[in-house]
Amino acid sequence: MKITPFLFLASTFLFSSCIVSKKKFDDVLAQKIKTEGELADKTKQLNQANESIAALNETLNRLKQDTADLNQSYRATSKRLADLNDQYEELNSYYKNLLTNSGKLNRDMAQQRDQLLAIQQSLERTHKLNDSLSNSLADREKKVRELENILANKDRAVKELKDRISNALLNFKESDLTVQVKNGKVYVSLAEQLLFGSGSIVVDNKGVGALQQLAKAIKDQKDLQITIEGHTDNVPVSKKSTYMQDNWDLSVMRATSITKILTDAGLSPKQITASGKGEYSPLAPNDSPQNKQKNRRTEIIITPNLDELFKLLESN
Repeated sequence: MKITPFLFLASTFLFSSCIVSKKKFDDVLAQKIKTEGELADKTKQLNQANESIAALNETLNRLKQDTADLNQSYRATSKRLADLNDQYEELNSYYKNLLTNSGKLNRDMAQQRDQLLAIQQSLERTHKLNDSLSNSLADREKKVRELENILANKDRAVKELKDRISNALLNFKESDLTVQVKNGKVYVSLAEQLLFGSGSIVVDNKGVGALQQLAKAIKDQKDLQITIEGHTDNVPVSKKSTYMQDNWDLSVMRATSITKILTDAGLSPKQITASGKGEYSPLAPNDSPQNKQKNRRTEIIITPNLDELFKLLESN
């Protein structure tokens, strides 16, 4: 059969298109794998930070209990010391009286002298124990105060950060976004209707404004770690493509779009992690339109620097 030039050109174009599509698919797949790896690393770091904070709180509670026990021991030792002092004074007075009596009391005097010496030795040991308990108690109380001060400073810093972000976003409705503190972090939750059209990864102008205001409020604080989490409902993606097969892809791409707006507004890329959880972390069951709307959101999780807490935990 004779091949016409037109058929030859069409076949060549179709073959080239297939090659280009597969290369793009491989690139996107590699990027997805890389993003999932980075998400796993950041999740691991977040879990380690939460475990360290839990260990720090456990250490604080243990130190408080030890301090209470030391206070009780200190009070008991102080009472014992006072009792021994009274006994010593009584026996010493008795001993002096015996010195003025006749020789028939020499045996009693020797016995009382031995008893007095034993009490003096016990008194010295009690003094040393009391001093040791006092020093140990002071050290414990100092560590408890340091832990309480650092935790108070962390809580105060988180509250100030939350207030600053809330003030920067006052002109947006509560139905569009919320700002709250959970587990020592500031959560900014933005509803889908503020940021994206249905199934879209392009941020609306109103959403861009909100993100720019957020970035302006925190861009000078370089010690913050920021995680962008995309969330969806359980309705499957209607228009699949090479780049978007499911809700997980959609949530990651939306998080990436938001990340780029925040970095363009002044935040350092080193501070931000873009991630997506798809439909797998809902706020409510996906059993009604209202609940599905709640689940279609993006959460910006802002974590203050916890290095000072970790250093104190390691020193203990």
